Amino acid sequence: MDESTYTVIVAAETVISRRFEALEEEYGRESERGGDRISREELQAKADDLASGVGTYVLMTVISAVIATAGLLLDSPATVVGSMVIAPLIGPAMSAAIGTVVDDEDMFRRGVRMQVLGVVVAVAAATLFAFVLRTFALVPPGLNPLELAEVSERLAPNVLVLVVAIGAGIAGIVSLMTGVSATLVGVMIAVALIPPAAAVGIGIAFRIPRLVVGAGVIVAVNVLSINLSALVMLWYEGYRPQRWFREDDARAAFVKRAAILVAAIAVLSVFLGGVTYDSYVASTTESDIRTAASDELAAMDAGMELIELEVERGGSVPPLDTERVVVTVGAPPGVGVGGIAEALDRRIEATIGEDVRVEVRLVTIERA
Repeated sequence: MDESTYTVIVAAETVISRRFEALEEEYGRESERGGDRISREELQAKADDLASGVGTYVLMTVISAVIATAGLLLDSPATVVGSMVIAPLIGPAMSAAIGTVVDDEDMFRRGVRMQVLGVVVAVAAATLFAFVLRTFALVPPGLNPLELAEVSERLAPNVLVLVVAIGAGIAGIVSLMTGVSATLVGVMIAVALIPPAAAVGIGIAFRIPRLVVGAGVIVAVNVLSINLSALVMLWYEGYRPQRWFREDDARAAFVKRAAILVAAIAVLSVFLGGVTYDSYVASTTESDIRTAASDELAAMDAGMELIELEVERGGSVPPLDTERVVVTVGAPPGVGVGGIAEALDRRIEATIGEDVRVEVRLVTIERA
């Protein structure tokens, strides 16, 4: 067979043969040895089927990004999940990997081009939609997106982002190789891309650079990790070009592209590692301050108790510095509270080893 010929494959309805049982047993053994993996040609055909036209792809991406943006601003997890279901992102992500291992340069380039287009369109649509909402006061005036849980969790990515993206890439390619429904796996890939892209758009529209950078890193890491995991999985499973003399070219392309993806992910992982470490430092510092404040209040033996603790941190490079601590103290009526701020300030600074500004808010507590 050459490129000018074609093969039509249809499912068999029944088999009429005196040797049917023997044939079934023979091919059953071969299937067990080969697993559930489909042929190279069928894999390519499935990737082509998932690659929708540019117009449809752009339209569905815009709709998905707009719904995700609305879900983030509504702080509605259900709406965000709904936006992922309609995102058409699995096709381009898988096409790039398949095109590499079977040495189909056109498929590879189309996959990369569509992925870049999808991310750009998603961010642009989210930015425009969020800007319209803010300009025409369709969201509450003074709304701070960082106070919304669905937005804030995309502000500080950590190394667990890699786990989600790598799992999505492996699941995506396995779904194609084994014939499992790609729709459900496509939702997993959309999880890694659509909400962070929408968060980038919100950050641009509301002029929050931290959100743009944080969510942007999530998008970049996820795109790279999905492509890398899919590429490695396909090569590991033994998919190669149809013609043996093109296998060396495919191997060279695989090594080159995998190395580029690994290097890019390694660079971005420095940021992820810094954020992860900063989260650990923040949690530990707040716990130490809370313990120190509680112990100091207990030592005063005046019936005072710690009601609330707020720690503000600042800086440009993780780990951030502790700048301000607000301590809310509950005290019984008539209890002398002179000197409590100085005492807490000394205790907190001695605990964390930093010069911080400590504010004490007193609340009178009466119990019947």
